[in-house]
Amino acid sequence: MRPIRLPELPIGRRSAAEVFEAGIYGIIKRVVVIGNGFSGAENQCIGLVRALGLSGCHTLYRVTRPRGGINKWLHWLPVSLHKKLDYVMRQICIYSGVQVEAGWSKVVPFTIEKTGLSSVIEADAKQIAMMARDTFEKEGPLLVIASGRDTISVASSIKRLATENVFLVQIQHPRSRLNRFDLVITPQHDYYPLTPHGQRQIPWFLRRWITPGRPPDRHMVLTVGALHLADSAALRSAASVWHDELAPLARPLLVVNIGGPTSSCQYGADLAKQLIAMLQNVLWSCGSVRISFSRRTPEKVSKILLKEFSSNPKVYIWDGEGPNPHMGHLAWADAFVITADSVSMLSEASTTGS
Repeated sequence: MRPIRLPELPIGRRSAAEVFEAGIYGIIKRVVVIGNGFSGAENQCIGLVRALGLSGCHTLYRVTRPRGGINKWLHWLPVSLHKKLDYVMRQICIYSGVQVEAGWSKVVPFTIEKTGLSSVIEADAKQIAMMARDTFEKEGPLLVIASGRDTISVASSIKRLATENVFLVQIQHPRSRLNRFDLVITPQHDYYPLTPHGQRQIPWFLRRWITPGRPPDRHMVLTVGALHLADSAALRSAASVWHDELAPLARPLLVVNIGGPTSSCQYGADLAKQLIAMLQNVLWSCGSVRISFSRRTPEKVSKILLKEFSSNPKVYIWDGEGPNPHMGHLAWADAFVITADSVSMLSEASTTGS
């Protein structure tokens, strides 16, 4: 992604809304990223920050949910309601003498164990809005970039509380009330339900409720894939970092990225066996194969592939320990096999030219 150069701010005080309506006259000096703990969503925000030439100028906040116990079944609830319900349930357990499952009371990002970002600040709309208002004269407008359903409420509250001081970008379609955002960036596949084929998959009496609506001209940007971090600078850096491990491998190098189940595709043993058969058909033509799993990959699927390929000298399977080789794989791979559940992984691989 090529950095976007922002023109200089003309003399005179302007609100955030005026600045952006007039063609982004000012250089944005600070960015707040609102994440949800999922790397795929957060990397889209950071990718946009990098494309704007604002690397190092952003602060990451997170919207987090309770986890453990029954909470794994409550992710469909709005975050605020989920937290209140979790508090009530824990109080009931305490007063009734019922032992609470270990870890149930924690409110942490889903990926905290994987990323080690335990110090990421919980997003507080009032505090962020206050900061935007109080520092506007000195620092100028605050760019807020959020991604994922759980971030919508907090991000839109920041905009409502500091309307003249914040420019709000929401990545991924919020599904309703687009006027809460200055800009919505969403991939074209969010509009699949509007296509003739997509409409045939939806019962006629539900279509008006579950389709996203046609994008307005002013507040919407459609992308072919997903925003991501794998720009040319990131790939050059990763190529250098992973040179000693990946450069000596026999070529061509095939990288296999395996994701996890979606509402339309449940990952089971049959799918794992199908993937194994496909890989066996091309294994003869590969010098090396590197396989990695998403944290969403079901254990039964990863075990089947481990059993099949762990003894093959051509194949290396990353076990989740040590540095994640994902960016190194993007930089050094000659070809990719990627499961179609992750638009982010597909978009990243598409930009490498392999």
